[in-house]
Amino acid sequence: MKFLVNYLKGIAVGIAVLVPGASGGTMAIILGIYDDLLHSIGSFFENWKKHFLFLLQVGLGGLTGLLVFSGVLSSALKHFPFETQFLFMGVICGGIPVLYKKSTEGKVELKNLIFVIIGLIIVILLGKDPAATETLANPEGMASLLLLFIAGIVMAVALVLPGISGSLMLLILGLFHITVSAIETRNITFLMPLGLGVLVGTLATTRIIEALLKKYPNKMYMLILGFVTGSLIPVFQVVGLPSGIKILTSLIAFVVGFIVIRFISKKDVLD
Repeated sequence: MKFLVNYLKGIAVGIAVLVPGASGGTMAIILGIYDDLLHSIGSFFENWKKHFLFLLQVGLGGLTGLLVFSGVLSSALKHFPFETQFLFMGVICGGIPVLYKKSTEGKVELKNLIFVIIGLIIVILLGKDPAATETLANPEGMASLLLLFIAGIVMAVALVLPGISGSLMLLILGLFHITVSAIETRNITFLMPLGLGVLVGTLATTRIIEALLKKYPNKMYMLILGFVTGSLIPVFQVVGLPSGIKILTSLIAFVVGFIVIRFISKKDVLD
């Protein structure tokens, strides 16, 4: 049963990674597996059998989410862009109370609120006009193994930090659409260097983030709260404001996303 739960959570994280503006790290926090993921990767050899089993469960789910739902999500973003993005905005908003509880631990220190503001500013700057920057990179010219490896490292940092969208980073680098296409067509030549960069970047970043979370838990979670809250802006920027009947359908999608995440993020469900 535990395997199935972790597998399904991995699928949710994998799907979140594919959505521009959404964050796999945010989804992991909402689902209650973020700290475990950091510890399992950063301290893998301390108890490698236990950590390997957990990472295998979540990893298989994430891989399933990427491979199986890349086509579905690509189609949904194409035919129902407002509803799809508002669904994920609802998911993000539904998870904010969970993150707020972790960042305050029952008390709010005003001096730590500055970290929320810093997180907000960072995400806003990173997500500023992503559509404009997409034209800076030519997919054919960016097929170099080295550049794809570097892009993978950049994406890994975004994956580890909640609120920073890995897909948004690919969009900024001009590689989002070609990467989704590569996943759909199983283009191994393209995906291998990108995936290797993600692996190296993840291994390097997780130990740093885990150490900071242990030493400065409240400040770090306040910063992450700013990241996650700020991530609503780039998600919204991708499609803009709906009109006509799309207003109603987008609001319904938002409410569905919010309610579902509020339900599954309850402690008794997660455990």
